[in-house]
Amino acid sequence: MAFENRRRHEHEYQELADIAKEIRRDIIRSLVVAGSGHSGGPLGLADIFAVLYFGGVMRYNPHDYQWSGRDRFVLSAGHLCPGLYATLANAGFFPKEELLTLRKLGSRLQGHPGLDMHLPGIETSTGSLGHGISIAVGMAMSDLLLDKTDRKVFALTGDGELQEGSVWEAAMSASHLRLSNFCWIIDNNDCQIDGRVKDVMSVYPIVDKCRAFGFDTIEIDGHSFADIYKGFDLFEHNHRKHTGKPTCIIAKTFMGKGVSFMHDNYEWHGKPPTKEQAEQALRELA
Repeated sequence: MAFENRRRHEHEYQELADIAKEIRRDIIRSLVVAGSGHSGGPLGLADIFAVLYFGGVMRYNPHDYQWSGRDRFVLSAGHLCPGLYATLANAGFFPKEELLTLRKLGSRLQGHPGLDMHLPGIETSTGSLGHGISIAVGMAMSDLLLDKTDRKVFALTGDGELQEGSVWEAAMSASHLRLSNFCWIIDNNDCQIDGRVKDVMSVYPIVDKCRAFGFDTIEIDGHSFADIYKGFDLFEHNHRKHTGKPTCIIAKTFMGKGVSFMHDNYEWHGKPPTKEQAEQALRELA
């Protein structure tokens, strides 16, 4: 790669590990009270969320969440929102106690992020798979070509979401428009609600496809803080140097990371833990 990664100290990684563990605990706490929702995917993304929001990657102000200078994050795979909600609460966007209202009638924390709920930190409504990344590309296009700001736009999709054709239309647009301010994160845990992605409808080879669509693409270990930073450092390089290339970070993760009975098990894609299972999970995450 034609850029240098900033060297980081082990104590930084330990702080991020502690934050990621607290995000995972909050995911479990909110889901067991809700009695419904997605467990596996959010747990697998906690390390990436920790770096994004607590590792100096994104600019934001939780006390002025519509600040014009903020970077924007779009969770295209909206069903993974328990992880995003837990991250935003830990970052100070809203009180952590509100996490226990997940999926309740009248709550701002619905089963998919809704802009109409006016929850601080949510940039757009998502959940119809393939739509969020299209909206995010539109945001990046507006920022770079119309407003000419230096804001960054991040969008996260699942790997099963790549089965949606609109994802690739968005990717084609981002490359054609040379959106170097756009970062596409793909959560590659090879799990979706009906089984392994490669068995339901294979989207592989993902790396080759993203490169063919014009993205500067890197594959990382989504549970290694050093690796996660490599991905975001590549994006920062493309953004600051105006390379004209959007960035794609393919993060190899494990569904249910941190909880033994959920680990790498697609059956935890869309169900919450029972009270007893939640107690065991919290013990393991203590």
